[in-house]
This record gives sequence, C-alpha cells and structure tokens, in this order.
Amino acid sequence: METTQKTYDHIVVGAGSAGCVVARRLVDAGRSVLLIEAGGQDDNPAIHDPGRMWELWTSPEDYAYLTEPQQHADGTRVFWPRGKVVGGTSAINAMIYVRGHRSDYDDWAGRYGATGWSYDEVLPYFKRSEDFEDGPSEYHGSGGPLPVTRNHSPNPVSVAFVEACEQYGIPYNDDCNGEEILGVNLLHLNVRDGRRVSAWTAFVQPVLDSPLLTVLTGAPVVRVLVEGGRAGGVEVVEGGRTVAVRCAGDVVLSGGTIGSAQLLLLSGIGPADELRALGIGVVAGLPGVGANLHDHALAPVVYESARPVPAGTSNKIEAQYFAKTDPALAAPDLQPVMSHVPLPVVGQDVPSEGHGYSLAPGTIRTLSRGRLWLRSADPSEAPALDPRYFEESYDLRAMVTAVRQAREIGEQKALGEWRAREVAPGPGVVTDDEIAAYVKRNLASYHHQVGTCRMGTGPDAVVDPLLRVHGVPGLRVADASVMPAVPSGNTHAPTVMIGERCAEFLLG
Repeated sequence: METTQKTYDHIVVGAGSAGCVVARRLVDAGRSVLLIEAGGQDDNPAIHDPGRMWELWTSPEDYAYLTEPQQHADGTRVFWPRGKVVGGTSAINAMIYVRGHRSDYDDWAGRYGATGWSYDEVLPYFKRSEDFEDGPSEYHGSGGPLPVTRNHSPNPVSVAFVEACEQYGIPYNDDCNGEEILGVNLLHLNVRDGRRVSAWTAFVQPVLDSPLLTVLTGAPVVRVLVEGGRAGGVEVVEGGRTVAVRCAGDVVLSGGTIGSAQLLLLSGIGPADELRALGIGVVAGLPGVGANLHDHALAPVVYESARPVPAGTSNKIEAQYFAKTDPALAAPDLQPVMSHVPLPVVGQDVPSEGHGYSLAPGTIRTLSRGRLWLRSADPSEAPALDPRYFEESYDLRAMVTAVRQAREIGEQKALGEWRAREVAPGPGVVTDDEIAAYVKRNLASYHHQVGTCRMGTGPDAVVDPLLRVHGVPGLRVADASVMPAVPSGNTHAPTVMIGERCAEFLLG
C-alpha cells in the first residue's frame, strides 16, 4: 500500500446527496477537502433528461442491489437501484423534493434521542439549501444551490389523477412542503430548464475549479484508517493500487444507507462477533451498524388507457397524495404516486408506454426493521440486504388499504376518458387476502432505505446527534443511514439537510 504525501483538512467519502453538500460548505468556509466517489462522471445523457430516469436502472451508474428473498413476501427479492456516479442516487432518482411531516423530526429528537433534530431545528437547514421557485417564505428558502421547481406542463393523465383524488375526497394541497402535508398535488422537483439537478450539479460543479477541492472518481474506499484510536484517513483503490490518504480533521462517510454501513464493517466498526468471524479486527464494537434497515414499499395498480397517453415533458412521476389509513394517526402513512407509464407486474404483460398508466400505492410509516451484513471481508462483494418487509402485520395491512384506495381513485369520473380497463391487480383480485397476495408478488421499493447507522442514544445507536461515530473520534457519518426512522416522504431532501447540518458541526 502506498501513501500519498498531501494531507487534507477533511476527507468526504461519497459524492451523493449529503456528501456533495458537506464538501461544498467546507470549501466555501476555506477548508481543503478530498471528495472521493466510487463511481464515475455523470456523462450518461439519460442522467440529465428527466424523462429517461428509468433507463438508469441496471446501467453502469447503478449498483443494482437485490434484497435477500423476503420471508414475509413469498420470497420476493426486491430491486434496489443506488447511484454509482457523481451525485450518487440523486443522479438516478425521480427528482422529487419532499421533506416529510413535522412529527418525523420531532420523533427523531424525542423518541430516538437525536437531540437538536426536531422539525423547528432542522427547518432552517432545508431552507438554506433551497432555491424555491415561488420565493422565500416561512417554509421555503431562495438563493440556495438546489432548485425546487413546479411542473408547469404536467401530463394530462397526471392532471386527471389529481382531479380524481379530489372527487374521491382527498383535498388539493398546493405545497406539501409547507404547513400541511396531507392532500394531493403535482410534485415539487429538482429540475431546472428541463434538466435534472443532482446534488453534484447543484453543490459541487460550481466550485470544481477551487484549489481547496480535490475530487477523486472511480475510486472505491475500502477501509477507514484508525490510528492511535482516531480516524485519520482512508484506504482507497486508485488505478488498481491501494493508496492511503490522510486528513487533519474529521473523515465523513456519505456512502449512503448501504455504503456507509458496509465501509464501517470493513473497517472493524460494528458487531464484534460477526466481524471476528470474517477475520476482521475489531476497532469498535457497535452492534447497531447495519441494523435498523428499513424502507418504503410500493405495489402497482396498472390501467390500459382508452386513448394514447402523451410522453410527457418532465419526470415519469408527476403527482402524489398523502393520506392516513386511520384519522387518529399523527402523520400520514400513505404516499401513493401517479406514473403516466405502465409499471411492470409479475407474470403479466402490461401495456406498452403510451398505452397505459399506473397508480402506485405506497406506504411510508414502516414498522418492520431488518439488517445489512457482510458476506465476506472482500470490499467488492455486495453486502446482504434484508429489510424484512411486512414482518410487522401493520405494514401489509396498510399496503392493502393503499391498493383499495388507489383502485377507487382509478374509477373516478376524472379518469374516465383515459381508463379502458384495470390490468392489475385485475378483476379476479377482490378480497383482502387476494390483494395481500398480489402485493407480496409485486412488492417494489420506493427506494428510501435508511437507518443502518442510526443516530441517537442507546446500545444500537451508531452516531451521536453531532453525527460522530460512537467510540471512534475523527469519524462522522452524514447520509440517510443516520435516520433513526424513515421520514414520511422521499429521502433526498432530508439527506441534503443532513449534509448541511454535518458541515455546520464540522465548522463549529
């Protein structure tokens, strides 16, 4: 192993939704930063065209993970795309900007011991990143690096879906990122001038010529260097050789819910007995590394259209609603979305694009918890992923309710001119048990995996509220892995916020 001579103020591992934010804010404050990304440059044209987002799945820019067969979903293995490119998953996601419900963050602070992370305390950091099209307000920021825009030319099927939701009884809500989250709306997007804006293009590209920033791409990090009890650098594979690079300040892991936990385990930070069994020396015995893995679930309701569906001018998912299965709930537990293209269904031919559309019932108050673990000490081998979907019976009941609700919305008058027939689940699927069986066979991810480096207190916490890894000075984690519980909504916006907070912690 070689050692580079240059020492940086900070090393940030992972140029995704949080890592790009951390690097930018540190450079802005005069710190020297080495930003390391395992993937390559974002030169695939499909990254930048919102309408081509699903072409990125299983592309060279996608880790294309599969879960373990899901014990409570008839052995289904669920596909988890994750970005392997500058921008991370923000370069391959649906560009949706949703923050979640106020109570999500109040729970982090109260229930999970993440002091300082209540909604009122994190709201300024959401606003700091944002350049909201409507201008600044109590809930929105302007002038930040990340554009948040409205869809001014939605697909007519998306518009009909919004009207159908209102006919069903779901109120229209112009801004789910404002005071109230409940209701149906056209989505806020990280799109500007018809092009995706990833965390990379928003935060890092504008400072690429700064002498304080060094970016290393195509360079997987294989270990955190802990010397004298403190993290002081990383080992990175560059050009086929392993190189040690060091920093004077903290190392920040922003590899995502899968990548950051995997790297901690490879570095000897995690459940001690499991690490020893793989021949990995224990640096810090933290049983919570890889635990608490959970996600939002989806299942498609697909229609054949009675008339051609236009291709659309934005992303493939333009509308959504938030609702509760029980009015007594503090926050919504459903977030179904509308796609103007037909989504795949197991064992069934669905209409081709332009001849169908989908409602995608989604649940967002996941109770089931699983884990991630190393299969071996080989850094190139993907870890095992078992979120244990539907282990808690509530999660499946909520999905059945969401499917029933979506089908009723799909039958409303507003969608009448578009609806030829329901292709899936189809007329033979009627009872709760039949719907549950359909959901298990067609279980899909909302791609909101979180929790494997949980923030807070207690024996299974991995980082403290300042994002410092317990027992390893000089090492922090900043990404969705630190979320104690997944927010009620998409995870990109909260992950950007976590990056903002981490940078502030580092800057004191």
